Amino acid sequence: MSQIREKAFRLTDKEFSFICQFVYQSTGIVLNNSKREMVYRRLTRIVRERKLSSFSEYCCLLRDNSEQETPFFINAITTNLTSFFREKHHFDYLLSHELPQLILKNANRKRIRAWSSACSTGEEPYSIAITLYKALKPYLSSWDIKVLATDIDSEVLAKAKSGIYAQNRIEDLPEDYKKRFFHRGIGKNSDNVKVDSSIRQLITFKQLNLLNGWPMSGPFDVIFCRNVIIYFDKPTQLELFERYYEMLAPGGLLILGHSENLGSYQKYFINVGRTIFRKPE
Repeated sequence: MSQIREKAFRLTDKEFSFICQFVYQSTGIVLNNSKREMVYRRLTRIVRERKLSSFSEYCCLLRDNSEQETPFFINAITTNLTSFFREKHHFDYLLSHELPQLILKNANRKRIRAWSSACSTGEEPYSIAITLYKALKPYLSSWDIKVLATDIDSEVLAKAKSGIYAQNRIEDLPEDYKKRFFHRGIGKNSDNVKVDSSIRQLITFKQLNLLNGWPMSGPFDVIFCRNVIIYFDKPTQLELFERYYEMLAPGGLLILGHSENLGSYQKYFINVGRTIFRKPE
């Protein structure tokens, strides 16, 4: 069956090169030959949906009708792997160290801002919001506390905004988190849970391509940019680090994924934990 599919939709070197270049120009993401099978698998679905006979026709569609086709292309190609409280040590640091310090530091303006800059299906910003809720519950009614969640993929953003997940997505969470912050559906929705409104109301979801303009004003006390930098080339990474630096409040945190680092931009930050970096005061 897979051999028949290969013959029906052959992805040539020229077509793969075009797709890689199109991805880079659209998103800044760098694809290499190790991602070829992934690209083939994800785009085959679109080729079929468009009732096209080849990847060559699809490349023509991307080139000639890019404005309409690009959003579907980006949604198909971007990777969305996440979970609640992924890399738990980041949230532990916020809860035990950073947020108690921010209560003192921001006492005058009574404002705290966090940004999940590649939020995928929403588990990360909801984890941030739950952490804020636990640390700052007495201040929620009198302080301005918000989480901004952005992603380039409109489909995963819609999923995130709904706050609805399969029951098994929260099975590893502590029992008190499950009971307090998630509500199980009934009837045909009994296998799903929905994030409690007290958490959802802390988050604003917006579509954003990190390579384009950033319309938000900042400054942010905490920025999560986890497991996305690795998809960009070095010049783009440095450009993004510079922009994140400008968006951070003095003393603010930039949090990266477990396999990421700041490279030569490390000299502008202080390393305060595993992939946790502080902008100097």
